[in-house]
Amino acid sequence: MSKISFMTPVVTAFNPDGSLDVQGNKNVYEHLIKGGVDGIVVMGSTGEFFSMSMQDKKKLVDVAAETIKGRTRLLIGASCMDWRETVELGNYAIDAGAEAVMIVPPYYFALSDASVMEYYGKVAPAIHGDILLYNFPDRTGYDLKPEIILELARAHKNIVGLKDTVEKMGHTREVIKALRPEFPEFEILSGYDDNLVHNVMSGGNGCIGGLSNLAPEITSAWAKAVREGDLEGMVKGQRTIDQMMDLYAIGTPFIPISKRAMQLRGIEISDTCTVPFLPATADQEAQIKAFMTRVGLL
Repeated sequence: MSKISFMTPVVTAFNPDGSLDVQGNKNVYEHLIKGGVDGIVVMGSTGEFFSMSMQDKKKLVDVAAETIKGRTRLLIGASCMDWRETVELGNYAIDAGAEAVMIVPPYYFALSDASVMEYYGKVAPAIHGDILLYNFPDRTGYDLKPEIILELARAHKNIVGLKDTVEKMGHTREVIKALRPEFPEFEILSGYDDNLVHNVMSGGNGCIGGLSNLAPEITSAWAKAVREGDLEGMVKGQRTIDQMMDLYAIGTPFIPISKRAMQLRGIEISDTCTVPFLPATADQEAQIKAFMTRVGLL
């Protein structure tokens, strides 16, 4: 079976005026690499790809490739609403040195299975590198069904994996059962941190989870315990992450909360997010500090 990983859907650092903060992003990448993450996924949902210009996306690809490439796995989100822009950004990322690109299908309107096949049928042959599908029904309004994922893997040899951002593991298990007999190396990753062990025990490959932005050393140690079959370490990690999942409940969206928590850990970035995301309020900051004290991060 393919590698077991806990990768980070990394936040994107912006200056207070909203421009891309090159040094801030480098600071975050160094923090994650020092923390031992198995890979960094740039411009996933946590990275605010949906409200960035193409110019800033390409600039961030360059910064990420320069800082990350060869030090840990580098995957880049290439999702755009126009399939031609997805291809443009995807190939830019591959040419810069990304191992693969991650692509969520178009959102806003719920798509039929046939429309999903059509979208990836346009995109996949035009990208000269590997692709991970990104299933996030809460954001797209529809699901990438296990049988559709299997059809896409059969139709496009460069579709090599999936990030399955669904809270319940039942869906991911069905994907694993559908794909494993024919595609044993297809990489199937959960999008919720607390599903790591369940994912791997079901035959998956791990997780792309946002808590690793704040505490990469914790998620890395947990993934190491899973790889080594260290039951005690797996249980300890699960219980820690179960507590840390409380971070997501402090604010909606959770991205400004994550950035403020990272600042409190000493990472030199602004907590600025793209419009219309607001910074953490005084009450939320108090909750963040209480949370970080409770889990031993402050």
